[in-house]
Amino acid sequence: MAGSDTEQEARRRRFRLMKRLLVIVPLSTILFLFCLCIILGIRLHYVKKELRKLQVQVETMARVNEPVDTAGEETTESTEAYTASGVDESRRAQIDVQGEEAGEEGVRKVYLTFDDGPSSNTGRILDILDEYDVKATFFVVGKEDERYRPLYNRIVDEGHTLAMHSYSHKYQEIYQSKESYVEDLTKLQEFLYDTTGVWCRYCRFPGGSSNTVSKVDMHELIEYLDEQDMTYFDWNIVSGDAVSTYISPGDIIRNCMRKLGEFDEAIILMHDAAEKDSTVEALPGLIEQIQAMEDTKIVPITDDTEPIHHISND
Repeated sequence: MAGSDTEQEARRRRFRLMKRLLVIVPLSTILFLFCLCIILGIRLHYVKKELRKLQVQVETMARVNEPVDTAGEETTESTEAYTASGVDESRRAQIDVQGEEAGEEGVRKVYLTFDDGPSSNTGRILDILDEYDVKATFFVVGKEDERYRPLYNRIVDEGHTLAMHSYSHKYQEIYQSKESYVEDLTKLQEFLYDTTGVWCRYCRFPGGSSNTVSKVDMHELIEYLDEQDMTYFDWNIVSGDAVSTYISPGDIIRNCMRKLGEFDEAIILMHDAAEKDSTVEALPGLIEQIQAMEDTKIVPITDDTEPIHHISND
């Protein structure tokens, strides 16, 4: 009997061990697979990130010198407000085909300008500019949220040009009358002074001076700026990032580079907004290609900058 009891007890122990194994093995397998999925997911994320960078480089190399697609160029702006009309007519000191030296002392000046900031992307843009030791110009709007105030100051502290776009960026309100435009711009000017200590004198009309949404004659607004000793700047290069649909970093670089060689002074229109990740991703490649050009430098807008005007009071 004792031997039988011992044998039964051994069977029970084996049975309990098997039950534990039946539970432990599947759970261990599931846990192992779960950890493996996490590791593979992380690796996949980095692989995709690197692939995206390589794709941008390939697109840039393959497309930057492509022939201009006229049909595509017509869709580079998202709304009537950002029309490209007048850009060609506003060229300053076009390069002479016989080899005349470009710009002052033979140096072409390129101005990287960002509208609509600050945003969640401003810090990334400033980091890239700092990495390449490049100064740019920011045509900002009024954002009183505390998270944005340090960005206004960082723009100034890091040597970039702080300029005005509009306080509200609401076209229907800004362009309702001369008085409404003046009120909006004054509010922004005072806000920026209170925030940074800079009394801004450079501005860019929302949609540019050639916009088609203003209910007031743009010449009236230009005349007001002249009276106030303020200078407005349009652009002669469009990056294409104003579109509401996705545009690749490679397309942005291509749009900027394909006409840049035609100008002694190239003012590039870009946007600083939360949804403009492609602009941020394109920026390093764009800077590198500009810096690789002979007799070319990237500079911020200053009093010495020749303004690009789509329309004027002349």
